[in-house]
Amino acid sequence: MPIWHVHHPENLYSTKDKQQFAAQVTVLYAELIKLPKFYVSVAFHAFAPQDFFVGAEPATKFVRISIDHIARLTPDPERRRKWMDTINERLTPFLRHRGVHWEIHIDETPRDFWTIDGFFPPPTGSSDERRWAEENKPSQPIGG
Repeated sequence: MPIWHVHHPENLYSTKDKQQFAAQVTVLYAELIKLPKFYVSVAFHAFAPQDFFVGAEPATKFVRISIDHIARLTPDPERRRKWMDTINERLTPFLRHRGVHWEIHIDETPRDFWTIDGFFPPPTGSSDERRWAEENKPSQPIGG
């Protein structure tokens, strides 16, 4: 399951902007990777310029996005590059169009190091995973 942490200057994003940003991120995973929507989390962390520095300068036009991937790992370098290109393209309205400098990085955690409501995730592409996606919530695996 991905969790995104978006560190941004105060007042860069309105509540509506944050909702649209989170929706765009969720669509990336739900449509392109076929993850259940409830796997996707996005947290916004606003900072005052005096609280975040880049190169020892106050970060007035800087967005830092850190992403933890847990549900799927991407070992193929070509696919990783394409995924990063897709992220940058889809987030253009929230980054480039706002005139900010941004950095994005992704860490990947082994799948066997996470649970949801105490359940280990069903195998990728399994009927249980499809059921979780349809129901948009975790539940006891029933197999298949």
